[in-house]
Amino acid sequence: MTASQSDMAVKTVDVRPILRDGGEPFQVIMEAVRALAPSEALRLLTTFQPTPLFKVMATRGFSHAAFQTDEGDWVVLFTPSAKASSNVSLSVGAEEAAGWPEPLWRLDLTGFDAPDALARLLSRLDLMDPGEVLFALFAREPVLLPTELSRLGHQWAGNEDGEGKAYRMLIRVGGD
Repeated sequence: MTASQSDMAVKTVDVRPILRDGGEPFQVIMEAVRALAPSEALRLLTTFQPTPLFKVMATRGFSHAAFQTDEGDWVVLFTPSAKASSNVSLSVGAEEAAGWPEPLWRLDLTGFDAPDALARLLSRLDLMDPGEVLFALFAREPVLLPTELSRLGHQWAGNEDGEGKAYRMLIRVGGD
């Protein structure tokens, strides 16, 4: 642990009672994450190693350290990454995008100008059923696309890739 990490404020969330009662703690965890200050860490107490949560938290700019206690429970410390991934932009209702189904389609639109990329994307979305998810990759952030997707009733989540060379977006078809 570095000196800056030892000085970092840490909030603790204990989801063990929820899990032991058969509940699902994901919403409680995400509410705690949203309430964190920009440089604040989250200590999670749980009954199992929450491996899927590691990916969710990484997309939100957190690294993790996990260890099992002598009693068999797990302690996970999520700390803001030194080089946090770019901020994720979300449409209304897409706060739980990490729980969406795997994308059925993957479109690499990096070689197309904005009008052609938009046309190809919307054509594919028209063929999809409500609730299905598409992953799209753009050369840069499609600044007008989020408004159009929301207008059409679709949900979306997007951000720059880790290297800043492309913009990626998950789109969930609306209507369900």
